[in-house]
Amino acid sequence: MPVNSRLISYVVGGLLIASGLAHLAILLGSGGSWSGPLSLRKPMAFGLSFGITLITIIWVTSFLNLRARARTVFVSVFAAASVLETGLVTMQAWRGVPSHFNVATPFDALVTRGLAGGGVVLVVEIAALTVVALRPHDAVPASLRLAVQVGFVLLSAAMVVGGVMIGIGMRQVFAGNATQAYATGGALKPTHAIAMHGILLLPVVGRLLMFTDWGEERQLTVMRRVATAYVLLAVGVAALNLTVLSG
Repeated sequence: MPVNSRLISYVVGGLLIASGLAHLAILLGSGGSWSGPLSLRKPMAFGLSFGITLITIIWVTSFLNLRARARTVFVSVFAAASVLETGLVTMQAWRGVPSHFNVATPFDALVTRGLAGGGVVLVVEIAALTVVALRPHDAVPASLRLAVQVGFVLLSAAMVVGGVMIGIGMRQVFAGNATQAYATGGALKPTHAIAMHGILLLPVVGRLLMFTDWGEERQLTVMRRVATAYVLLAVGVAALNLTVLSG
């Protein structure tokens, strides 16, 4: 990936994180609400999550068997979709209207479709990157390769969970229960969050293992245990999440 393109993408990620931190500061300083569809917590969460994930994707794709041009396209599209999602959510928050599940006006419906479209782009891209990650790539140590593979599989699962949350919410909207949509649409957030950030945590562990004096076989064994523990944690969170949701 060309240095300029990578640098621009890092800057975009940094700006998204700065946006999230700015909204955090406003929340803390103003004593605003941390709950509900109109809370500034939402642009805070989107800015931080998308900023961290974008920077992670830039870093992690360097371990994939990709041509430089393909890597640039993947990262650029991910950056654009991240800006779109965060920007629309932030705009709606400052307008004082919900961002998701909102079809109250033609403009709000257009924003909802824009968020859905950005989500589809992210799902397709992450699915493609997951396929690439599962391909053999001998230039990367086996332990780090495993970390990246499990991270992308978890990220794909997070996208599925996100799609389920949107489906639950829109079903309520179409049934005329907008208030219930906001209450139930985000019910799987804990599952979504823990699956989403495995792509950062696991490769960080894999990279740190490379600084030890352990042989590759031992590094791989440790990485398998860490990855298994993280997957089990994610499954446990999902099971608890579903139990609470069904109860």
